[in-house]
Amino acid sequence: MNDVATALEQIARGAEEIIKREDLQARLKLGRPLRVKAGFDPTAPDLHLGHTVLLNKMRQFQDLGHQVIFLIGDFTGMIGDPSGKNATRKPLTREDVLANAETYAAQVYKVLDREKTELRFNSEWFGKMDAADMIKLAAKHTVARMLERDDFEKRYKSGQPIAIHEFLYPLVQGYDSVALKADVELGGTDQKFNLLVGRQLQEESGQPPQIVLTMPLLEGTDGVNKMSKSLGNYIGINEVPNEIFGKVMRLSDDMMWRYFELLSFDKSLVDIKRMREEVAVGKNPRDFKMELAVELTARFHDKAAAQGAITHWNEVVQGGGVPQDIKLQDIPVPATGIRLGALLKAAGLAPSTSEAMRKLNERAVRVDGAVVEDRELTLAAGGEHLLQLGKRGFARVRLVAGG
Repeated sequence: MNDVATALEQIARGAEEIIKREDLQARLKLGRPLRVKAGFDPTAPDLHLGHTVLLNKMRQFQDLGHQVIFLIGDFTGMIGDPSGKNATRKPLTREDVLANAETYAAQVYKVLDREKTELRFNSEWFGKMDAADMIKLAAKHTVARMLERDDFEKRYKSGQPIAIHEFLYPLVQGYDSVALKADVELGGTDQKFNLLVGRQLQEESGQPPQIVLTMPLLEGTDGVNKMSKSLGNYIGINEVPNEIFGKVMRLSDDMMWRYFELLSFDKSLVDIKRMREEVAVGKNPRDFKMELAVELTARFHDKAAAQGAITHWNEVVQGGGVPQDIKLQDIPVPATGIRLGALLKAAGLAPSTSEAMRKLNERAVRVDGAVVEDRELTLAAGGEHLLQLGKRGFARVRLVAGG
């Protein structure tokens, strides 16, 4: 087991909040492996980099010698997590949940150590509960306490309906911690209420309350919204190497540092600070962005695939018939980013946004060498990009804040 102070420093990296830090320190001093839990509802078949923020933290706990529990919420997934939602979430069918859960189990070992991971499903205990057991669980929390939760409170005050089963979700997630005797539970900042319910239920069950560690929600490639497949701003860990590499390279320079802090294993916080200082005095941030792209591509594929992605990037973006004398244009971008269609028009590649949309449908648009079809793709200020429309239309743009 590592020195406690060193372990605390590693665990705290990138964390939004630790409740309670002194409790975590005390348990680390016990010298026994802690039971570290994180739950994932299988709401979609593929994991993306946003999910790996928690997976990376779990891997850090593994490397420190602790027992990690990857909990698949095959039962809670059928309820639907109301966290951050302004409307009742449609529950998944049992078939959807099982199909997605199978793909989750196959993907997580790209980050976690298979031999050190305890894979569990919460249907193991909830499948054995009857109606009376669920009523007993529901009796452990009040409606007033539920309405203290931010998203429930907003929906209640605005007259948006809240279904009764949504109140069960925090209780069910909290009971998972009782069933697993968790020492630590990890979750996104939007999960804080649920994680604290776990502490409460553990105390009522005579268990030491778990330490809650929340991690920030990773913004997607648009630099604005939480990474989400439905928004099209995601980098999937099962995507082909060239796509992962290219999407990372298209991040804004500002967003690159957040990805380094939350996703990189190779770079320490000291390394990141040094790199930022080098950029401040003139080093091209693209060099560091390429290091990040290589690291993430290799993690989800291998080193050979990452090297192949570099070659592809250099051939397509730096060469491959691309004119070398394209003048760099500054394009003003609002705080919410600029949609690709509008950017193509602003860069002079398309006479109108509708024409740009038509070209997107024809797969005739490339951004930094990669074909783009997503009509909703939004790019944030801070990055430089090579745009291509058709075979001969090129533009180099630098997206600057202030549109």
